[in-house]
Amino acid sequence: MSPPSRATLDLAENLLARLKEIILEAEQNTRPLEIDPFRTQLFELFVTAEGSGLTVDGAEPDLSCDGIGRRLAVDWNLQAVAAESVTHQSRIPPEHLSKLRLLWSFMRMWMEWTYAWERYAEFHLPLTSPEKQDEEPTAEWREAD
Repeated sequence: MSPPSRATLDLAENLLARLKEIILEAEQNTRPLEIDPFRTQLFELFVTAEGSGLTVDGAEPDLSCDGIGRRLAVDWNLQAVAAESVTHQSRIPPEHLSKLRLLWSFMRMWMEWTYAWERYAEFHLPLTSPEKQDEEPTAEWREAD
């Protein structure tokens, strides 16, 4: 596999920077990521990462849920703090616990987006056969929607 282009690296860095901004803005405003405007903004970034091909296995840079999670954990020093907490049988400091909660919320949002994204066609395409797709939906179909 060839190394990523400068444009791909720049896109990935911009997406990560914007993602962190959204997460930290939610933390600063003591608002959950799961509500708007944060939810919509995150989903837009997820779509961009998916469309750029950076969420697939082996992508470089890795903007999959795991890849972003690892990056945030490193940026926020969460691995060292968690390891120290276990070693010393102590509580995780509040500022790091807050970041862990944000990371968990981010990962839940990613799972929610993935579920919706992968099942979009199932819920939004007509329920008719291909030759009837140009016809007006039936009354039953309209009511179900």
